[in-house]
Amino acid sequence: MDMLTCDLAGITKLRSGKVREVFDLGEYALIVATDRISAFDCILPNAIPNKGNVLTQLSGFWFEALDFVPSHFVSTNFAAFPESLTRFRHELEGRSMLVRKARPFPVECVVRGYLAGSGWEEYRDHGTLGGQSLPPGLAKSARLPQPMFTPSTKAESGHDEGISWKECRNMLGDELANEVRERSIELYQHGHDRAALAGITLADTKFEFGMDDDELLLIDECLTPDSSRFWPTEAWLPGSNPPSYDKQFVRDYLEALPWDKLPPAPSLPADVIEKTSQKYLQAFEQLTGRRLISG
Repeated sequence: MDMLTCDLAGITKLRSGKVREVFDLGEYALIVATDRISAFDCILPNAIPNKGNVLTQLSGFWFEALDFVPSHFVSTNFAAFPESLTRFRHELEGRSMLVRKARPFPVECVVRGYLAGSGWEEYRDHGTLGGQSLPPGLAKSARLPQPMFTPSTKAESGHDEGISWKECRNMLGDELANEVRERSIELYQHGHDRAALAGITLADTKFEFGMDDDELLLIDECLTPDSSRFWPTEAWLPGSNPPSYDKQFVRDYLEALPWDKLPPAPSLPADVIEKTSQKYLQAFEQLTGRRLISG
């Protein structure tokens, strides 16, 4: 069942993001990943089959694999959900996650291990990445000497904007900023090494953190095709533009249209929808070695 919106009668919705709906369960919250897809800060009108299931189940896989960092993750197992949700099994199973409540930080914790996307464009034009100088002569898609933390603002709608390390410290305070930077780089490195075993290169990703009382938690999603740039390792070569297991396929299609990147976004043709769904599913199966629960 494809899902573009989600409402649960009698369950309070806390907020609705570009992809996820968050519901109040009292002690816990429920995060439901829809099949919506956004590009250029616009939500497209089409559902991508199985996308929400991939995002939820892949996040659950990584939260469990990276449990050396405390997270908000409780369970993706519908049998462990509160009894009040039993009647919504058809809508929720496979695409929803029970989590601890947390106060999110206003910063996206981006870690880059390779020169790609906006990171490559900044380096090409200024010789820097996140405002930090890099050695000259690096090629597009080149592996960086070490993973780099390049934070950005977090926007519920509209475009996230990169910020300097100084701005990040001003927003979070020195102690907290240093802690999320260290944890983000550690998580990236573990994710990179684990993905490499499955023949996938984790080029870059973003994490989110929040607080539950005085405890720092990894929150939201973790190492999914929506939050990460995954490349087939066999296709990676410095100077190239490797194919990716994410929505870059959708971006490439939209870039070829006479569209001004303002709402309303155009509809996607059936073949683009199908190929995008296949890329998300391939990333999930290759990274986890599991079959997707489709609800």
